Amino acid sequence: MTTTTAPATPTLDVDWTACQAHGLCAGLLPDHMRLDEWGYPIVAKGPIPRAALKRAKRAAADCPVLALKLRSD
Repeated sequence: MTTTTAPATPTLDVDWTACQAHGLCAGLLPDHMRLDEWGYPIVAKGPIPRAALKRAKRAAADCPVLALKLRSD
């Protein structure tokens, strides 16, 4: 018997102790996050759509303080 598992759906997590509100992430993913009145990201709930996955990876990699993580649970 072979079992298959569904691929993990990636989500974005913000490390609030590291985030300094640079806003780069929201610029790269405007369809998945916005900035609050102080410039901190508000991430949309749910998985990252496949069409936005490349931009989400770039946003996590380009964060100046590495406060954004792409997780696949």
